[in-house]
Amino acid sequence: MDLTATGSAMTSLVGNVEKVIVGKREEVSLAVIALFGGQHLLVEGVPGTGKTMLSRALARSIDGTFKRIQGTSDLLPSDITGASVFDQSSSSFHFVPGPVFAHVVLFDEINRAGPKTQSALLEVMDEGSISVDGNVYELPHPFFVVATRNPIEHHGTFPLPEGELDRFGLSIDMGYPDPEAERRVITGQLVAHPVDDLEPVVPPEDVVAHQTAVRTVHVDRSVIDYVVSIVSATRNRADVALGASTRASVSLTRAAQATAILRGRDYVLPDDVKDIAPSVLAHRVLLASETGGRSQRARDVVAEILVATQAPVGGRSDR
Repeated sequence: MDLTATGSAMTSLVGNVEKVIVGKREEVSLAVIALFGGQHLLVEGVPGTGKTMLSRALARSIDGTFKRIQGTSDLLPSDITGASVFDQSSSSFHFVPGPVFAHVVLFDEINRAGPKTQSALLEVMDEGSISVDGNVYELPHPFFVVATRNPIEHHGTFPLPEGELDRFGLSIDMGYPDPEAERRVITGQLVAHPVDDLEPVVPPEDVVAHQTAVRTVHVDRSVIDYVVSIVSATRNRADVALGASTRASVSLTRAAQATAILRGRDYVLPDDVKDIAPSVLAHRVLLASETGGRSQRARDVVAEILVATQAPVGGRSDR
């Protein structure tokens, strides 16, 4: 797949989703970067800010199948993955797929599901397959999980385990729109919701090809060293109990590659890494004290690390 075509597809996808998600270009761009980078997305924000609509708009834009899982305390792992069901007519068991068998899977209010249910996502997100009764079932390609959580509401919720958080490539905070964007949202929904009329711009099979193309974007050795320095710094602070993992380093590199393509380049610059780092690392950093809210304080920590870490000059050598 030509990288120019990949960049064009990403730009088209961002523009298409913006017909529904108004005034949130940065957040929409990050979601597209996650998708084309082959990673999953964690969306935070208070209710009613477009978290669910974002995933629906992405699914429609790639003409993909879409399934929604509502997080509740009584949700079972089999409610997500599927289960073997006994068929009396044939006196045998057959597998009934769960809602994870879709191109785009929205897990709404994921922190309302219990730890056992949340753990059912670990294999799904990491391997793109599930194991049931000794059989392995492949999920559709592309496979993109969008999980939402309300960081303000804590009643009836469970914390997300670090292993699960680490499987989300990027996190974004939708936040409230500015007054002008909010007026446009109201006007756009006076008669019908714009997501109902959204047309696809990239077929699913092309998304898979573009995901492969992203991995061919050149990353200079000095940029890789910069990634390692940033991630390593999260492990060497007194105010951080658990720093980012090696998987985070890979995620940061992959997200920077997708960012470079969206910006019209076939090579990664240090600025690509710097700009994407808070969205890749903040949700992975466990603070020694979470006073003031984990998400925002973790982003502040990442921002401090970026200021203190010297970036290399260029990023095009070694080509």
